[in-house]
Amino acid sequence: MKNSIEILDTTLRDGEQMQGIAFSAEEKLSIAKILLQEVKVDRLEAASARVSSGEMGSVKGITRWAAENSLLEKVEVLGYVDRHKSVDWILEAGAKGLNLLAKGSLLHLEKQLQKKPEEHFKDIRETIEYAGIKGVKVNVFLEDWSNGIKDSRDYVMQLVSALEKMPVQRIILTDTLGILTPDETSMFVKEMANAFPKTHFDFHGHNDYGLAVANNLAAVKAGCKGVHVTVNGLGERAGNAPLDETVAVLNDKTGCMCIVNEKKFAKLSKIVETFSGKRVAANKPIAGSNVFTQTAGIHADGDKKAGLYENKLKPERFGKERQYALGKLSGRASLDQNLELLGLHLSEEAKERVLKRVVELGDMKKVVTTEDLPYIVSDVLETEEERKVRIKSCSVSSGSGIKPNASFTLQLNGNEYSESAVGDGGYDAFMNALRKLEEKTGLKLPKLIDYEVRIPPGGKTDALVETTITWIAADGKSFATVGVDSDQVMAAVKATEKMLNAIARKKGK
Repeated sequence: MKNSIEILDTTLRDGEQMQGIAFSAEEKLSIAKILLQEVKVDRLEAASARVSSGEMGSVKGITRWAAENSLLEKVEVLGYVDRHKSVDWILEAGAKGLNLLAKGSLLHLEKQLQKKPEEHFKDIRETIEYAGIKGVKVNVFLEDWSNGIKDSRDYVMQLVSALEKMPVQRIILTDTLGILTPDETSMFVKEMANAFPKTHFDFHGHNDYGLAVANNLAAVKAGCKGVHVTVNGLGERAGNAPLDETVAVLNDKTGCMCIVNEKKFAKLSKIVETFSGKRVAANKPIAGSNVFTQTAGIHADGDKKAGLYENKLKPERFGKERQYALGKLSGRASLDQNLELLGLHLSEEAKERVLKRVVELGDMKKVVTTEDLPYIVSDVLETEEERKVRIKSCSVSSGSGIKPNASFTLQLNGNEYSESAVGDGGYDAFMNALRKLEEKTGLKLPKLIDYEVRIPPGGKTDALVETTITWIAADGKSFATVGVDSDQVMAAVKATEKMLNAIARKKGK
């Protein structure tokens, strides 16, 4: 059985220190519920004591729910060396766990508190004793420990020796400014673990050099029994070690394991992204929107044949799905993977036509999604091999304070016709210009009776647009044409071009 590593999530405390983030009480409770009930982290740091009445209300909501669900012992609050003040605040909030912030470097002690070590040790002891009387369990944060162990080692060792004689559950080695390298983390943690073999050490790292996850890994290998993380790596400055990346690394790269539910990571990441307003980078490991997407056709082919381009980080493990991007680098394998996902079955000739269109869109720097694919299939397969009418160029403009106008050049049986007009909207202007050509071209325009626009579910501003227009011809029969483009008006223009071809073919017959 692998050794279990404790995961403390501090999204609601340290994560909220990222500029621009202020979770509401309801949002904090929602995040806490998912972390404790679904992801099942070992511990949760809910807030800092004595911040505000609003923070008090948020913590009360979390502790009330946690107590009802037998999870209260997992909820902790950061407090200060202030004898009874933080402890009383925590008790009023309904919590039973105190993470006591002590000075882990002599520089911080002397410059910020302006005290001597023995004075600080005395204050710590009195705060811990009061917490014990009130039934509050204590862990101790060694703030700025990373600088302390480098520049004032004797002070750090004296502090930890003193803490060993007090009723402390865990001592937290804190890289407050994110200055350590993995090698340094390993060396210093190993020194602490060897000097105090009976002590449970946690590691709390920041990501200023982009090394927070690597430092968590090094700390565990060197003897730490717990690490601190935040969802999506939120936190002050460059943030903290991300929950998902840390868990994946520890589970896959050590002889230890984290007892958490990885399948809930995707759901949790999206909710925190929404509540925080901080978008997750598309290439962020685990949570990024692109990290389980193969772009090159050769990769899709290798996966289809033998999973050649997969590793332990399978998307299903984290509640996600692998995707195969469609664009200029796509091959038949990428298209086949996406068609299979959608349940679409095409002939080989049809696949070639669809793939050609996908590559064309890719060359235009258009990202083609799986959701776009049915629209492309519909557009390509409905396109006649021989078109009598072609709209060679088209310009439509509209805006505030100006009358929408459109101009175009149309080709029919080798002849070209150009026209322009204004209208109540861009497409209306285009149709007004087209009506001017009825007599010249001999094409009698049908009556438009329905106009429907669709974009893929969750489509963004650059999503492909499918416009379906229903017409009634002179003989009273109705028919529909479909146009697909990333521009809504151009999609309608393409649908209209198909209508013109239908009329031209009928007239030719």
